[in-house]
Amino acid sequence: MLAAVVTAFDAPPRCTPFADPLPAGPHEALVDVLAAGLHPRVRSQAAGSHYTSTDELPLIPGIDGVGRLRDGGGLVYFVLPDTTRGAMAEQVVIDRRRSIDLPAGGDPVVLAAAMNPAMSSWVALRRRIPFQPGQAVLVLGASGNAGQLAIQVTAHLGAGRVVAAGRGPRLAALPGLGADHVVDLSGEPDAVAAELGEVAGDVDIVLDYLWGAPTERALVPILRGRTDRARPLDWVQIGAVAGPDITLPSAALRSANLRVMGSGQGSVSAAGILEELPALVAQITAGAFTVDAQPVRLTDVDRAWTAPAGAGGRVVIVPNAR
Repeated sequence: MLAAVVTAFDAPPRCTPFADPLPAGPHEALVDVLAAGLHPRVRSQAAGSHYTSTDELPLIPGIDGVGRLRDGGGLVYFVLPDTTRGAMAEQVVIDRRRSIDLPAGGDPVVLAAAMNPAMSSWVALRRRIPFQPGQAVLVLGASGNAGQLAIQVTAHLGAGRVVAAGRGPRLAALPGLGADHVVDLSGEPDAVAAELGEVAGDVDIVLDYLWGAPTERALVPILRGRTDRARPLDWVQIGAVAGPDITLPSAALRSANLRVMGSGQGSVSAAGILEELPALVAQITAGAFTVDAQPVRLTDVDRAWTAPAGAGGRVVIVPNAR
């Protein structure tokens, strides 16, 4: 078969022949891969920088996807365990216990583009915190693909108010996705801090896709802007595109009811994540969310990997496109 193969962590994968996978266990099944998303998590996997990396090479990247069962079954969405045989290949062996059957009519490319980024906010709100309809949410890093879907997911699940903070040309589209107020993080730092304190001081939840310096600059102004500092503020760390670490002032933990937690692989069980997938698939298939998917042939994976980051949507590798 053909697969995207990583042979060095400092180089993009290339489409090359690779040994066909073979099911071995009682719960394993072979699928023809129709679509696999190029998520930030996949990039860190291929770079050997994700916290689950084992440094094993060669590596086929890809952590999830949509495939057709080779045994005559239908389409499935699957999530792979930490393995060197990922989804960016013409075929992959899946664990049927980590997959769900897909309803008729779903677009494999749209599902592969949307499931991973939408899952980040969906699982955080349904599994990590006691989210209640009517609560106010700040999406920090709202201009990325996951952030844009987080706006839509929070609104869909009943948020009373959604504040979106990000930067770049995508900000103009955020009100149309459900944001009630948009903060441009690229503005003058003191002005941005003042605006965050004013419009996000009384949110109940922060979904943080940035971490690093933006979180450091946002946290204290938001806490100072709270009308009632004893009211809980759940700060959920989901992504770290702006940096892996922050300096957290001790006073922030004493002067407000701040609850910091993460949401991701490990903090939520695989079983818990899988229980959430059918409902999310149903909403994506029904067109509840706007999804910008960009299909790319497997043979062009190296060019897709190194293309400049821009205003485009989620790249989806389509291994069996003809």
